[in-house]
Amino acid sequence: MKHTKSKTALLLTVLIMSSLAATACGNSNHSNTAAPGESVKASTAPDAPANTTTDNAATDASKLKPYKLKLVYEGAPQADEALVEEALNKILTEKINATIDIAPIDWGAWDDKINLMIASREPVDILFTASWNGYAKNVAKGVYMDLGPLLDQYGQGIKDSLDPAFLSGSKIGGKNYAVPTNKELASSGGIVYRKDIADELGIDMSKVQKIEDLDAVYKIVKEKKPNMYPLYTTGGTFSSHSFVELDYLGDTTIPGAIDKNSTDAIVKPAEEFPQYLNALKVTRDYFLKGYINKDAATSQTSSLDAYKTGNVFSTVEPLKPGKAEEIASATALDGKLAQITLTGKTVATSETTGAMLAISTTSKDPERAMMLINLLHTDQEIINLLNFGIEGTHYTRSGNVMTQTEKSGQYAPGVAWELGNQFLNYVWSSEAPDKWEQFKKFNEGAKSSPALGFTFDSEPVKSEVGALANVLREYQKALETGSVDLDEMLPKFISAQKSAGLDKVIAEKQKQLNEFLASQK
Repeated sequence: MKHTKSKTALLLTVLIMSSLAATACGNSNHSNTAAPGESVKASTAPDAPANTTTDNAATDASKLKPYKLKLVYEGAPQADEALVEEALNKILTEKINATIDIAPIDWGAWDDKINLMIASREPVDILFTASWNGYAKNVAKGVYMDLGPLLDQYGQGIKDSLDPAFLSGSKIGGKNYAVPTNKELASSGGIVYRKDIADELGIDMSKVQKIEDLDAVYKIVKEKKPNMYPLYTTGGTFSSHSFVELDYLGDTTIPGAIDKNSTDAIVKPAEEFPQYLNALKVTRDYFLKGYINKDAATSQTSSLDAYKTGNVFSTVEPLKPGKAEEIASATALDGKLAQITLTGKTVATSETTGAMLAISTTSKDPERAMMLINLLHTDQEIINLLNFGIEGTHYTRSGNVMTQTEKSGQYAPGVAWELGNQFLNYVWSSEAPDKWEQFKKFNEGAKSSPALGFTFDSEPVKSEVGALANVLREYQKALETGSVDLDEMLPKFISAQKSAGLDKVIAEKQKQLNEFLASQK
């Protein structure tokens, strides 16, 4: 896995991402299906004109056969989904003679449903993926297509608007298997909380500077608001990679990480880092004190839906400018949420792969799928329709500023960060009008991981990675939500990982990382 660019050059590219991105604006039903592990090569759509340009806007839709694209992403289904699909279909039919099936999978059900979808080889066109969502692992399984030829022919708008650091940093074995969302690149961990409740209870949130400081806050919330969860979660809390500042080398679902703040680049299991162990201990303490929802390890109710009930005080989040306002807009809590950053700012390859769209190897028209992804990166009308619904129904607009209506809640996916080019998105009236300028500043001064630009290729150890996935599924969520006794379960977790081949995976990660670092000198 050789990279020709130096890490320094890549970081410089990363830090100018926003200024470049902010300027960006505005087939047939033949089968390319293969079994997992088999390679699939994109063919030129036989019904596309010979002189089709790389700009989707110039595609002659009349020469393409009708095709329905299925888009699967992680998020809650919406009441007005069918209305939005109908509106999108009018535009997509004109541009690429396609219609769309928006198929979100709720957060709590994602892992089970997406794994079943992959195992059954269900025909799907576009799948959400990410470093924390099994990206490298699924590449090794043959779930996603090599996008190189498709990007060249149908993704020029993506290549023109997306900073090269994204496409470079998300490669595995020198190939792109997914198109990253155009978004922020720095990472920091913190909480989003109900500012109105904190003010009501007289809680001084300015005193919260580390996770241990939340104890006094949550104690008051639990006493004064017994029906409110001080901290709601459906997965990892303070042990997430953005909090403990670990770099899992391109896929957080595969064990083995380095410390972003260190220079030694030694790959170890997370359980050998003191900050991770401390996060587990604090989380367990908070769970025992009743601060965390008891069903944290099993709940399928997303944090967004939980906020809507009015019974959630705070959530743990990877932060960026305006994160609280984004959540507030999606949960009808405008003006009631705020955020606190509890870590430094770092940049790793996991940020370039933090949200992406891949084309499934079960797609019957990968060319049309790439045309859609290209539109999500270049067409302001389409991306805002997908993210926020229908203008005049789900929001009103003045310039690039949206105002909510009484029907806003009927279509509020809250997942704009997953899809396409965020810099084309309108902003809500409750958000800062200079939101995208803030994103640019947010990236400045972030500390880079020693492994920035490296993504682990799990192919040599895919059997061990598969076995480890089963171990993580059994233990990790329970441990990271504080739901089980650490003294009893952590040793069992470590032992089970070793039995599943942990040491071999760690050694392979270290070997590949060493080769990458040597190539940068």
